[in-house]
Amino acid sequence: MAAYVIAHVDVTDPGKYDEYKRAAFDSVAKYGGKYLVRGPKPEILEGNWDVKRLVLLEFPSVERAREWWRSPEYAAAKAKRKGAASGQFILLEGI
Repeated sequence: MAAYVIAHVDVTDPGKYDEYKRAAFDSVAKYGGKYLVRGPKPEILEGNWDVKRLVLLEFPSVERAREWWRSPEYAAAKAKRKGAASGQFILLEGI
């Protein structure tokens, strides 16, 4: 069953964040994931939500998403994100 990672990201250093994006992209692909949404300007339809950028990833399974999250490849990408952005990440199992 597919799994999804949703990231809410606040980019503070766009140049450094570009380095993170390149490293993250390769790590996602290695673990069978793909980007479904990567948008800097979400449109809020209802309620208050101070969202800067949303990213939606799809993985073949929760297990593969966890493997990616804990992988050395993504650890290297996370190190590049430090000081360039802050965010929250959640993992959801699909239906």
